[in-house]
Amino acid sequence: MSSILLLTSSPRPESLSTKIATELAEKLIAQNPGSVVLHRNLAATPLPHIDGHFTAAIGKPAEVRTSAEAEAIGVSDALVDELLAADTVILGTGLINFNIYSSLKAWIDNVARAGRTFRYTEAGPIGLAGNKKVYIVLASGGVYSHGPAAPNNHAVPYLKAILGLMGITDIETVYVEGLAFGPEAAEKAIGAAISRVQEIALAA
Repeated sequence: MSSILLLTSSPRPESLSTKIATELAEKLIAQNPGSVVLHRNLAATPLPHIDGHFTAAIGKPAEVRTSAEAEAIGVSDALVDELLAADTVILGTGLINFNIYSSLKAWIDNVARAGRTFRYTEAGPIGLAGNKKVYIVLASGGVYSHGPAAPNNHAVPYLKAILGLMGITDIETVYVEGLAFGPEAAEKAIGAAISRVQEIALAA
């Protein structure tokens, strides 16, 4: 049985990153009956950003943590467990100020944990959360997969870097881009993304 972790982060009610990411999850389930999906809507139910309680807790044994520290690290532990249990992860985000939504960044800060999802060695960090497939669904008004605006796409390089730290390197991006270039361009972009989702599902 396959486990899919679906993370959507756009606050937009009609978000295309959410729509395409959800459609990808549904098509993967259709191709693999019995698969289960855990969907975290990070915009509707925001996670706590890491704070002083969290940073204090990670440096203490569980038995000496305060209740606030235990609560902060408990949220993180649950999120890490979800990530480690997943075979496939789908990350849906829009491109905002050339990067991801802060709601998705909060999830990353909670799961990128030394000792849980990676560990430090003399030769550098080693990921502990590998053997997963990750799909990034990135929606944007402009075109950032290639062309003159591509250097401003900090979302995909950042996500690949932080996932790589955790040992996750099998990553594919589905772009839904050029949405601000008029109805015809938006329709074409959405159609291309849906077609790519179908191809991914059939190959899974």
